[in-house]
Amino acid sequence: MKARHKRFALIGGGIAALGIATALVLNAFQDNLVFFFTPAQVIAGEAPKERTFRVGGMVQTGSVQRDGLTVNFVVTDSVQTVSVLYTGILPDLFSEGKGVVAQGKLDGNGQFRAEQVLAKHDENYMPREAQHAIDQATQNAEGTRL
Repeated sequence: MKARHKRFALIGGGIAALGIATALVLNAFQDNLVFFFTPAQVIAGEAPKERTFRVGGMVQTGSVQRDGLTVNFVVTDSVQTVSVLYTGILPDLFSEGKGVVAQGKLDGNGQFRAEQVLAKHDENYMPREAQHAIDQATQNAEGTRL
């Protein structure tokens, strides 16, 4: 084999290895990607059916029901509500009327089964995307009422 052919084979092998490595990294990134949805988006069917995602809003007052470590509560964006079922220890700051983000999947009955629940750290904090989504949902609801 000539030196020129060896060089082309080496460059081709390097490009193939780089392509395989890129594909593996993108696949791993895709598996760990978690999107945020409001209850209005979940009800509208915009949330994935078989993938993990996050739903956020306010815990509806009077909706928290506890049975041992299992907690059922409702998350609202002031337009729609989503029922959330979580088994585990809730954060200390979790309470009715406060902001919450739950990560999990929708089950076959349309109930959100959370694997993780995050509560906001003070009374003024809300993630930017959560506040934007709630404002957008409220604005859309006001537009449909006119």
